[in-house]
Amino acid sequence: MTTESSGAGEQAGTAEAPAAVRIHSLWKKYGDHTAVAGIDLALPAGRFIGLVGPNGAGKTTTLSMVTGLLRPDAGQVEIGGHDVWRDPVAVKSRIGVLPEGLRLFERLSGGELLSYIGRLRGLPGDEVDKRAGQLLDVLDLSGARNKLVVDYSTGMRKKIGLAAALLHNPEILFLDEPFEGVDPVSAQTIRGVLERYTGSGATVIFSSHVMELVESLCDWVAVMAGGKIRADGPIGEVRGDAPSLQDAFLELVGAGSRARAGQDLDWLGGGGAR
Repeated sequence: MTTESSGAGEQAGTAEAPAAVRIHSLWKKYGDHTAVAGIDLALPAGRFIGLVGPNGAGKTTTLSMVTGLLRPDAGQVEIGGHDVWRDPVAVKSRIGVLPEGLRLFERLSGGELLSYIGRLRGLPGDEVDKRAGQLLDVLDLSGARNKLVVDYSTGMRKKIGLAAALLHNPEILFLDEPFEGVDPVSAQTIRGVLERYTGSGATVIFSSHVMELVESLCDWVAVMAGGKIRADGPIGEVRGDAPSLQDAFLELVGAGSRARAGQDLDWLGGGGAR
């Protein structure tokens, strides 16, 4: 495990497997607020990777810069040996992205959306139709194939967004809070597809603040807080001697004192104002 990563994460990534993503001195500021503070990280290929942290830790900003959706103030990101900003076409052909707050073409049906995305990716029409049909079936969306996306539920939107991200069979899949607001049935469906995807040797990198989910899904994790990487490595090493990843996480992000703050609210509860 590495802590307060500053290049050490790269060594950890290369020791076990080639790095799918290399991040060098990545910075992003908004006025006086530093969202990402010069992080260095190497994410190993062929793993199910969790980028975890409390709200406001910088997870979404980091993923947005890594996937080319947001330009960093400084630093470099390489995916498959290609610089994200100098060679964006080569990078984007290798990745699939399901961002937070995904905006879709809502006046298309689910089937039309996948057909459009696949052709934008340059796939032959027959292959697009075949893959779209299989994804809709596996994600339990066949019955909504002709339904407009504007009428989809939150879980259905996440699933059609995942289908669009997987359609061109990317090497690396980036997911920002993929289970947020998703019902248990849809969550289980998404989970099964992701496990099958990583089982084939592909890489999944997803952000979350739900430690139980990360611990059950991931085999590698990076803990982020205050725009910095606090620890990264195989999940067992990051957990260490802690009873759970949740306990290790709270310790790493310095949340122990805040977790105990409720003890001071001795006036709260009992029913009725006093």
